[in-house]
Amino acid sequence: MKLRKTALSASIVFALSIGGNVAAQEQATTAQSSAATSQETTDLDTITVTGIRASLMKSLDTKRNADAVVEALTAEDIGDFPNTNVAEAMMQIPGVTIDRRFGQGERVSIDGTDPSLNLTFLDGHPVAQSIWLFGEQPNRGFDQTQIASEIIGRLEVFKSPEARLPEGSLGGTVMMHTRKPFDMEANSISGSIGYNYSDQASEGSPSASLLYSWKNDAETIGFNIAAQHYEEHVDRQGIEIFGYVDASTFENVTGIDPDAQVPNFINAAWFQQERRRDSFAANLQFQATEDLQFNLSGLYIKEKFDNYNQSMYNFLTLTADQVDQLTAGSNGIVTGGHSGPESFVFYDNNARVSEPTTKGLDLTFDYKGDGWGLAGQIGQSKADNDLIQYFIEPAFTGGYSWDINKGITFDDPAAARDPANWRAEGFFGNNGIFQTESEDNYGQLDFSKKFTGAVYEVLAGVRRHEHKEDFSLNVYGIPPVGDLAQVGTLGFADTMGGFSGFSRDHGNHIYAGRDNVINWVRNAPPNFANPDAASFINNTYSLEQTNTAFYAQANFGIDALRGNFGLRYVKAEIESTAFNPGGDPIALPPQPDWLQTSKNDNDYWLPSVNLIYDMGNDWMLRFAVAKVVAWAPYNQMANNLFLNDTTLTGSGGNAELDAYQSTNFNASLEYYFDEGALAALTIFHKDIANFIETDALTERQFNSISDDADPTQFQNLVAAGLCSADGFCDYSIQRPRNAGSGTVEGFTLSYQQPFADTGFGLVANYTYANGETANGNDLPYQSENQITFSPYYEKGPLSARLSYDWRSSYLAGGFVAGAPPVSVDAYGSLGASLGWKFNDNWQLSFDAQNLLDEEYFQYFGTKDQPANRYLTGRRYAMTLRFNY
Repeated sequence: MKLRKTALSASIVFALSIGGNVAAQEQATTAQSSAATSQETTDLDTITVTGIRASLMKSLDTKRNADAVVEALTAEDIGDFPNTNVAEAMMQIPGVTIDRRFGQGERVSIDGTDPSLNLTFLDGHPVAQSIWLFGEQPNRGFDQTQIASEIIGRLEVFKSPEARLPEGSLGGTVMMHTRKPFDMEANSISGSIGYNYSDQASEGSPSASLLYSWKNDAETIGFNIAAQHYEEHVDRQGIEIFGYVDASTFENVTGIDPDAQVPNFINAAWFQQERRRDSFAANLQFQATEDLQFNLSGLYIKEKFDNYNQSMYNFLTLTADQVDQLTAGSNGIVTGGHSGPESFVFYDNNARVSEPTTKGLDLTFDYKGDGWGLAGQIGQSKADNDLIQYFIEPAFTGGYSWDINKGITFDDPAAARDPANWRAEGFFGNNGIFQTESEDNYGQLDFSKKFTGAVYEVLAGVRRHEHKEDFSLNVYGIPPVGDLAQVGTLGFADTMGGFSGFSRDHGNHIYAGRDNVINWVRNAPPNFANPDAASFINNTYSLEQTNTAFYAQANFGIDALRGNFGLRYVKAEIESTAFNPGGDPIALPPQPDWLQTSKNDNDYWLPSVNLIYDMGNDWMLRFAVAKVVAWAPYNQMANNLFLNDTTLTGSGGNAELDAYQSTNFNASLEYYFDEGALAALTIFHKDIANFIETDALTERQFNSISDDADPTQFQNLVAAGLCSADGFCDYSIQRPRNAGSGTVEGFTLSYQQPFADTGFGLVANYTYANGETANGNDLPYQSENQITFSPYYEKGPLSARLSYDWRSSYLAGGFVAGAPPVSVDAYGSLGASLGWKFNDNWQLSFDAQNLLDEEYFQYFGTKDQPANRYLTGRRYAMTLRFNY
């Protein structure tokens, strides 16, 4: 601890001493230098760029002129890469990685840190988010699929903070900016019409966008409006293993090492979704006087993320006495076996309705006085989603063989293909409704004063940000009777063909169909008068976090040296409310003393220094040191609990979590060796004082299946020794905890160059990251190695680009609630883009993603112990763009 403070303090003293010792003799030089730099930065915001090469040059100029360690993308960068969202485009940035659990990027990791520890802001303000997938929890990491890339004009990734920037990021802060009317030509209009196709889903969908901008001749008033409609089909097929148990669990089997690990469930999973997103963004700019400008912006996003997830799996420990054969594999893993005629195979059908809505209104003003300025921002962003799940779980009774890689083969395949044999076994389904609301209210005031000395500008300001999360779940049971013959079927599924040798019984299983499931549950009908007590009690919580921050920052420039130093003070007030029944049987209405509120108030002092030295001859050296703070995902900070009553797993929060605190060091050496060209080395080190880890522990919890009208299923759990007659069971619960210190360190190599007038060019980067907690555990979502390689060609009307990114294995979370953490195997993705420009106004492009149809493979511990294997297929898009 002492060493960290000493290093940080020394860096600040160094910067202060420079300003104090040479300020007087360098005032004239500094004034000219700072004025030129300021003007150059302003010009960059108004340059109109077209084409791959021009946009890369603009991004490079932004990086070169930044007063911190910054990476940038412009609108052309975002649009010309083979991508469907901003996260995919950001893969071109050194140190940025994404997780593709559904085949495309959602949230970004920066310099080896968890996506939830990197915040994103739009025009300087937060954007509220609501979950779209049933069973997920609110996350601080921004879901980039929410934002249409068409509305983004540029973005920067600040890898080293400045005191003026909002707190909350451990790895980096992403600042996205929409296009403003004063920066565009009057009556300019642009748009696109496209078609998106998924080869695995064998389905396609249209997309369209439109942007119109106007301003008067005097440029005192202007507005623009952007609209986008986007559709795509997502089809993910996979083999899932929810967990392993000791071979000694199965007493009827001999000749197997009792400690050998047996997969308790082997699931054929099929996730289908048609994603639709309608986005509207508008800006109204008003130049009230020569010195005073206002901007009012609005954002509306309506998504339709309905999905249908089918899971067919066995459950060995539920009928452990039926397991009569196990096949030993390598490294202590059992790879196959057989269960007798009284065994169960379950067929879960989750038909979900998900329509997240996000709304926001933001007002800014900027006043420029004589050598001073005052700016402010105030606004609100809200998001909500009533996520509805229609769920049935018929079961088949019969013998079967199973293989860890090939699934289940029934002893009597004809019987397993008869819908009447898939019936209720004490439970048949329910109707669940997740209600989630998120709200951000914020206000900021910034003051700036210019000087003629070495410190040419001083900034000071205050910011208040209030975030609210409200979360609740109600589950309504349906009568525990019925079978698939009554529900209705659509024949048989045609899945899992991408997995060599997979069982036809399992991959081409009986197919209920989304509409049949929804109609059955609705007409059952659900028992709305008696919601499930445990689901409501365990999953209802609220959290409010209010951050009040003050900062002061000095910007300085002395000949070839420039930068900034500052201090940010943050007071964080966190209040979470949730039910805690203790060991009481759970029932509704809840007891008054179950509802408990936890408060956590802390103060943080966050100093920062950024130094940039222009070495001449196009060489530049940067150094940065700062103390940062970040917080765990919202759900982890409340005493909530999400349980899977069938697999006896779960995940929960911890109201006693402390904030992540880290001292970050960054240094970079950059060589701008030609126009639009760069070779750079960047080093980073994060010394984390408090790191949060998630562990699985056994907890005694109430199982809501015990309240079902038909007690058969719960009695089976009791008979298997997993539960007791009072309704309580032993669950494996994942909860976060304060785990002491941790470190992240590494470096990035980046290279960018257009090759003279040949039309060819290359963007490439490599990132090495290494980190661990005080206990020697790996850090989540951190790949040790990551490579991006993107050659392009642009000459005349033709443009073409390849984009390949690869990351080594990394630690991630499990698929079902409470599943233990798993590792994701090395993953590579190849995309391509081809464009033809008919004239200055019209262009046609073809984009392809995941051309290698890469398998997303997760495993426990070693690859011999697989967890999940997914295929999502290739995706293609044809787009016609126009610009006037």
